[in-house]
Amino acid sequence: MVLSRSLPLALRRVLVLFLLPASMALATAAKPKPSDDGIDDEAGLKAPPQVGKYIVREASLEGLAVPTPKLPDLAPFTAEAVNAKIKTKPAGHIRYERLVEAVELTEFTGSDGRIVEWAARQPSNPRAIVIDGGYMTPHDLAKALPKEHFEETSEGVFVLRMPLIVAHGATLHIDSKTREFRMSEERGAFLVNDGKLFITQSALLAWREKANGPATFRDAAQFRPFLLSWGGTETYIVGSKVNHLGYAKSKSYGISISQYSPSIADRMKRSHPTGWLIDSEFHDNWYGFYCYEADDVVIARNVYRENILYGIDPHDRSRRLIIAENDAYGTRKKHGIIVSREVNDSWIFRNRSHANALSGIVLDRSSVNNIVADNTTFGNESDGITIYESSDNLLLNNHSVGNKRHGIRVRNSMRLRLYNNRCIGNGSNGVYGHIKDLTGTDRDLALDPFQQNVSLVVVGGQLTHNRSGPVAIDSPLSLELYDVNLLAPTKSVGLKMVGILGELQAEVLDLLVRKRVPVVIEPATGAGREGT
Repeated sequence: MVLSRSLPLALRRVLVLFLLPASMALATAAKPKPSDDGIDDEAGLKAPPQVGKYIVREASLEGLAVPTPKLPDLAPFTAEAVNAKIKTKPAGHIRYERLVEAVELTEFTGSDGRIVEWAARQPSNPRAIVIDGGYMTPHDLAKALPKEHFEETSEGVFVLRMPLIVAHGATLHIDSKTREFRMSEERGAFLVNDGKLFITQSALLAWREKANGPATFRDAAQFRPFLLSWGGTETYIVGSKVNHLGYAKSKSYGISISQYSPSIADRMKRSHPTGWLIDSEFHDNWYGFYCYEADDVVIARNVYRENILYGIDPHDRSRRLIIAENDAYGTRKKHGIIVSREVNDSWIFRNRSHANALSGIVLDRSSVNNIVADNTTFGNESDGITIYESSDNLLLNNHSVGNKRHGIRVRNSMRLRLYNNRCIGNGSNGVYGHIKDLTGTDRDLALDPFQQNVSLVVVGGQLTHNRSGPVAIDSPLSLELYDVNLLAPTKSVGLKMVGILGELQAEVLDLLVRKRVPVVIEPATGAGREGT
């Protein structure tokens, strides 16, 4: 290995150390040695060095300061707080309604033809059970309904054999006296909440009566019972198990909290739904959780294990969500945790997301102003954290370790701030920023627009021992780096930056490592400074 003698001796020494194998890597925390070649270390060049279309220069340290964000306090979200919300009076009562006449079921009986699911399971016009007027428990339902529709098969174990609606103004409480609330797959049972639903210290299960066992996943198109809460509702799941729900049909995903579809929402005039899902376990559901236009939902201290498509998936225009201290793992098809399409102003913190089929945590499709902090992602088949087409987010103090692709990937997103993150031992880059043209894909560009721009600020943390290198970026509007611990990757050649950073590696390391000042890489014209 030969370094040009035109470089200052101090810089040559730094580069030699960076190009050593991983076992002899350099930590940037070490104080730089004073120059002994007679050159003033602080002098620098008269103009920023330029390679191709980009320049590298020193940045302002003051502009990098970011106040430590205040994360939500989880202490108020407890079982005791949920119990205080339950009103047991007045008592509710039961009625029946034809499925095609229930506005709460229009999603399932309209143009997509799913009414045949229930027509095949009920001998005449399919009907649903409706809770009206007040509070009921499974024990109350068993007293009010014939066994062919709802039955206590053993102490505390109930089987629902028809669709069940909790009407607006009513409450269903699946309480601790209910060991299991089973919904019969053969009979087409499901639960729709249009009022208030509490599941406390219990279990909600999809059930195969013929096999006398849970309705474990077989096929995406095969009906399985599900839970859906509509606009204006409150849903509380506490200290419970919710397993084996859902299949690949709209609003039937498993556990869903959703505003009504636009045509119905205009008529219903309901506020956005909300709820708390805390201290519970969600297993083998099509989606472990899904929401649409929901506000202030709390998803905390849960286990999401081996769900099918996603673990946690808040969607369209949901706001102010708290997703914290969950353990999401073993998702079979896609991501452990994803927020997608304008899921804004939310907090994703202190979660573990690992061993998922794709990424650990994803921000997608114009999801902005979110804080992703103190999470641990490891052993995922794709990235630790993925940001797609989602600008203006802060990633703080996350650990991304041993994922098969990148530690943190950023695509078509601007003004991403990455502070004090640790990306260690990932299969490709520690941090990877790139652009991509999404025209010609199946994306609806009117619904999900994008710009082919990327800009990042990376401050502090460790980007070490990643197989392809610490940082790579493709065609950035700007990249700022400061105080980042860069150790050699696992390749025997030592530290080697690629792409634009590869072309500018000597200049970047001179400022970042030798002078220990912030570095900006930007277009030589000075255009496109949105990223700073």
